[in-house]
Parts: sequence; C-alpha cells; structure tokens
Amino acid sequence: MNRSSMLNTLSSTTLWDICIIGGGATGLGIAVDAASRGYKTLLVEKYDFAKGTSSRSTKLVHGGVRYLQQGNIKLVMEALKERGLLKKNAPHIVRNQSFVIPNYKWWEHPFYGIGLKVYDWMAGSLGLGPSRFLSKEETLELTPTLDPEGLKGGVLYHDGQFDDARLAIHLAMTAADHGATLINYCSVNNLLKVNGQVAGVLAEDTINQKTYEIKAKAVINATGVFTDEVLKMDNTSAESIISPSQGIHLVFDKAFLPSNTAIMIPKTDDGRVLFAVPWHNRIIVGTTDTPVSSASPEPKALEEEIEFVMHHITRYLTKDPSRKDILSQFAGLRPLVKGNAKSTATLSRDHHISISDSELITITGGKWTTYRRMAEDVLEIAARKADLPEIECRTRQLPIHGYTENPDYEAPLYYYGTDAAGITALMDADKSLEELIHPGLNFTKAEIVWAVQQEMCMTIEDALSRRTRALLLDARAAMEAAPVAGAIMAKEMKKDEAWIKNQVDAFISIAKNYLPVI
Repeated sequence: MNRSSMLNTLSSTTLWDICIIGGGATGLGIAVDAASRGYKTLLVEKYDFAKGTSSRSTKLVHGGVRYLQQGNIKLVMEALKERGLLKKNAPHIVRNQSFVIPNYKWWEHPFYGIGLKVYDWMAGSLGLGPSRFLSKEETLELTPTLDPEGLKGGVLYHDGQFDDARLAIHLAMTAADHGATLINYCSVNNLLKVNGQVAGVLAEDTINQKTYEIKAKAVINATGVFTDEVLKMDNTSAESIISPSQGIHLVFDKAFLPSNTAIMIPKTDDGRVLFAVPWHNRIIVGTTDTPVSSASPEPKALEEEIEFVMHHITRYLTKDPSRKDILSQFAGLRPLVKGNAKSTATLSRDHHISISDSELITITGGKWTTYRRMAEDVLEIAARKADLPEIECRTRQLPIHGYTENPDYEAPLYYYGTDAAGITALMDADKSLEELIHPGLNFTKAEIVWAVQQEMCMTIEDALSRRTRALLLDARAAMEAAPVAGAIMAKEMKKDEAWIKNQVDAFISIAKNYLPVI
C-alpha cells in the first residue's frame, strides 16, 4: 500500500460505488467485502487504521463465553462460526489459545464444564478443540502461578487469540489487493447531498491539507464510538445511538504467568469476566467496563480501573504484581448500542444497521470476531440502495493478505505471513536492519522500513503502536525507541531533523499515558 498512489487514484476517480467512513475492524471488513465483489471502493479514516477501539482489544477472537451465560445464543453461534472462518482465512494472525477457568467452589466444576461442552457443541466442525475437566494437579501444571489455596480443579477450553492491529493492517492490504483505495489521515468534514440525499463526502487529507469532494453511490458510516458525530453531520437533530464503555488492560512480564495457557476468571465484582492472556511474550490482563460520557481518540486508563484489575488479578496469582510491574496500560472504548440495560456490561454486543432519511447507512456495535459478517450484512443493504450489480459475498473463503498454511508460531515474524519474506529481504540487503529498535523489544529496524514502504505508516505512533506493538508491550521501552524509529522513518520518507523532533515529542506525550502513576 502506498498513500501517494492511493491519493492519485482518489483524484482521478469521479464516482465511487461505495465510500466507507472509518478504518477500524468494521470499515476495513466492508472494504474487503466490497472490493472483492468488484465494486469501486473507497475508505477514508480520520486517524490511522485501527487507531481506536480496533487496536485496543483483549486480543481474542472468541465466541463469548459470558454471552452464553447471558443467554445470547444467537450472538454466540454467529461469533463461533466467524471465529472458525477467521482462523481458516488468516491462520498467520489467528491462533488457537487454550484457557483455564480455575474452580474454587464445588459447583463451579460441573457448572462451567457443562457450559463449555455446550460451547464446543455450538462451534461444531469449526471448533478449535474440545473442553475438558482438570484436576487440581492438572490445573496447576498448565498455570503454575495460579493460587493453589482452595483450588478444586479447573476446566480447559479453546478460543482464538490474535494481534488486532496486525489483522487490521492486513485487512487494509487485502482490500488494496482487490483494488480498493484506502486513505488514512483523511477526515470527513461534511456530507455531500443532492436533493436531500447523501451523494458523497467532503474530506480533507490532514497531512497535505488538501480537500476532496468525493462522490459515491452509497456512503457507509462505520466510525465506531464516533458514530454519533457522523449522524449529527447528516442531521443535527439526530438522536445519539452510542453508549460508549471503556475497558482497560494491564501488561506484565510473562514471569507472572509463565505458561502458554490463558486464565479466564468468569465473574468479577462488576459482572465482567477477567482474562490473563499470553501475548507477544507478555501477559495482558483485563478488562473493565466503565461507562464514559464522550469518545476520545486516546482514552486513558482511569485510576479506579487500574485498581479494579490489580485487585482481581492478585486474588488468583501466587506472585502478586504491583504497580511498578505494569509495563503498559491501555484503554479502549466499546461502541455499544444504547438500550434499556442498567449497565453497559449488559448492553448488546450485536451489530446495529440503520438508514437515515437521506440514505446515510450506519453500522455500529458488534465486535472484532464478527467483523466479516457485519460487513456482509451492511454491504447487502448498500448494494441494493446504490443499485449495484448483484454479486455474491466472497469473504467466507477469502484468504487474508499474508495467508500462510501451517505457520510456525515460534518464528519471530510469523504474524506477517508471506510478507515476512519481504522483511527478511530488507535485512539481507542491509544487515544493519537486523538490529532491534530497543533491547527490550523484539522488533527489528527492518519492520519499521517495511511499515513505511508497504503499510502506509505515517507517524512514529503508527510505527510503535500499531505496525509494531511496542507501545502496548512496554511503554517505557517504546519511548526510548522513538528516536530510533523516527530516524529510520525520516530516511525513508525524506524528512528532516525537525520532523523527527516533532514526531518524537508527539509520541512521548501520548506514551506517558500508557505508564502507571507509581
């Protein structure tokens, strides 16, 4: 993907079939679906791809065990099917993750065991592995730092684990492979209308300060937690439909759970589940559910949320982490659809599609796991509204960019799939690119070069937060690596020292919020 060539295509195209506002999981999924059907597809994103919610998840592709507890059978069935399809279509990014639910009360063994057998049955042929009952000894063998006091046993089950931002970038690349035009840092400032009907958007390339009048047969609002802003752009008196909820995650050294098996605590004090998941040789612990009044592109972990996660995880581990052990803390906002529920924890995770009087099509809600189905559902509506040729959805069996059969998950670049060869070629041509950007981070200089050359990486924050996951894995190390990344990017992008300084300063001001106050 090359941003300059994407902008050239934008300038030379007079009419698009589909214009998508929003470059998170949902928008990118729609772009893949639309482009693979042969529709002339444009996606514009105000910030970077997956800058918001879609890079801040618990890193799970899952059916949703807690939704099963809530009785939302439809959502679980759909999510389990989509989990299986995603594992088949992107095996280089989505992998099987085993989980243990520890049992400290006598009734938990049969209760969760039977529930997870139902979960297995619902997954059918797309299941990732059978659940099974564990003795106390087997539970501790799989999760050696779990508190043994009062432990009765456990239940083992399987779900999917992935790198969310990496999948987002590869979805963007998949869409581009099929002819879509995607532009990050392109803000929609208004909607174009003809006879009261939406006929396109007025967008600004915020890097080059250039405005574009974009005409399209259908415009889809897929802006997640910012959905209401676009709805109000369409109609100033439009009712808000989003009730944002914040979830945070804390990242620790793997020493606190030296295992490839994750832990799932089925019920915390606020009714949410708590996960401790191995990820990129760290442990991610979360998440919370805190209603927030407004959406921000850089949400911050609240003090009470940090306390909540620390309080709960120390109940279950023999080696209790402290504040100084937090390598990074990150917050994400969920675009929950408003309802009559008393708390955001019980609001629907189903997706919601609406069409305004001016025929602006909006999709919101949902979750990463069901992004493909969400895209299919909304595109069927958009294609009919725009009177586009009737073409069947192709994404059920569509390989995601980088697709590799039987990837080696121990290989350092496995999540790049076939693109790993390109990064290796860069290192072969210039041995200095084999160097790590920081001794505490397992990312090479070649990956920064690749991100600039092939993945539309425009800022240091893009490089260290989403093209690599440095910021989420170790915020302090990422801050120290910023000048290194900046120098590499400046060389590739032909930028000067002033650009590097501005970029480093901007990144540091963001990264500080990923460190706890000790």
